[in-house]
Amino acid sequence: MKPRIGRDTRLCISLAGRPGNFGTRFHNALYEELGLDYVYKAFTTTDLRAAIGGVRALGIRGCAVSMPFKEACIQFLDELDPSAAVIGSVNTIVNNDGYLRAYNTDYIAVSKLLEGVPTTSTFLLRGSGGMAKAVAYALRDAGFRSGTILARNEGAGRVLAEACGFAWHPSLDGIEADLLVNVTPIGMAGGPEADELAFPPETIARARTVFDVVALPPETPLIRYARQLGRRVITGAEVAVLQAVEQFVLYTGVRPGDEQIGRAAALARGP
Repeated sequence: MKPRIGRDTRLCISLAGRPGNFGTRFHNALYEELGLDYVYKAFTTTDLRAAIGGVRALGIRGCAVSMPFKEACIQFLDELDPSAAVIGSVNTIVNNDGYLRAYNTDYIAVSKLLEGVPTTSTFLLRGSGGMAKAVAYALRDAGFRSGTILARNEGAGRVLAEACGFAWHPSLDGIEADLLVNVTPIGMAGGPEADELAFPPETIARARTVFDVVALPPETPLIRYARQLGRRVITGAEVAVLQAVEQFVLYTGVRPGDEQIGRAAALARGP
């Protein structure tokens, strides 16, 4: 049973342009099950400097960072862990007595999920934003060498591709790969492209593994179609859980068991 909130309760927060419920429910469920004197609350802000200053000044133990703050927050921090420094993007801040060290647990989670995919695979990564950077660098650092960044934004796409030693292409025309990775909002619940596939059916059919970082719904149109074809899939829901677990460990120093993680994840995905 989680202790009552009191003066010694440690606060963890998230900062996002559009706060959601997953992190709040996931972390608080584990705090309660493990009897930890912590509480987690989601926020947004129009003054990022002041928000990060508040994390430092108020002794807030941890802060999850989502778009559009993943890169903008770096100037207000003290140190970047290699997981964040390698890609120049932050999703987790840990406050140790006023010293703010930043991590990227998206990168950590993606790296773990890619462990079963042969590094000789060709890949096609669609997207060039902050999460795309985490995936592209995870692919590079895992040993993948033959891949293409698909991005309509030529500036961001070329920069990311060149930084990782991959190719850039503006469209899907004539491209196929063993591993497909969607890092765009295509297929996201509530979005304008919620019912669309991130890749053409024939491209999916020729792939061996399909990875969609979109976490809601847990089964995107891309994931459902790939499953129907018998392809191996990696879901955004898996990324969301793994990165949240790594945040939880950084904040509390406690690593929950698999069954505890499963129960917290099920509760976090609920209505």
